[in-house]
Amino acid sequence: MSNVFFTSKTTPLYSPSWAPSTTGEYAGTCIFIVILAVIFRVLLAFKARQEAAWLDAELNRRYISVAGRLPPSERPPQGQERKKIIVTESGVEEEVLVVRRNSGAVHPWRITIDPLRAVMDTIIAGVAYLLMLAVMTMNVGYFLSVLAGIFLGSLSVGRYATKFEH
Repeated sequence: MSNVFFTSKTTPLYSPSWAPSTTGEYAGTCIFIVILAVIFRVLLAFKARQEAAWLDAELNRRYISVAGRLPPSERPPQGQERKKIIVTESGVEEEVLVVRRNSGAVHPWRITIDPLRAVMDTIIAGVAYLLMLAVMTMNVGYFLSVLAGIFLGSLSVGRYATKFEH
C-alpha cells in the first residue's frame, strides 16, 4: 500500500478481484465511488429529516389528564407549558390539563424510533467506511471521485442535512 497519492488505473478497490484493467473499468469504478458518495449524503439528509420529524412528533405529543385527579407522583412537573381546556363528551364538561413536553429533556427510548435510528446509523457508518477505504487506496482518481460525490450530494440534498450533520 502506497503512502503517497498516485495515478494508476489498475488500483484494486475493496478486493483484489475488483481491480480495473482498462480505462473504461477504471472510469466505471470512479463513477461507482461518486454514486456511493452521493448516497452517503442522501442518507445523512434522510436521517436529518427523520430526526426532525421524530423531534416534532415528540414535542407535539400531548399529555392529557383530568385536573386534580392524578396522584402527586403522576402529575406533570412544574414549569412546563400548561393550558386549561374544556373537553365535552355527551354534554358533560370536564376541566383537563394539557401538557406539552419541553425540548430540553432527554427523550424516552421508543421501540418505533430507536431501532430504526440504530439501523440508519449503521448503514451511514458502513457507507462512510467504504468511502474511507476508497480514499485510503491513495489513488488520485478514487479520492477525487469521493470528493465529487460529496459535492454532488451536498449540492442536491445538503439543505436537508443542516441540523443533524455528521
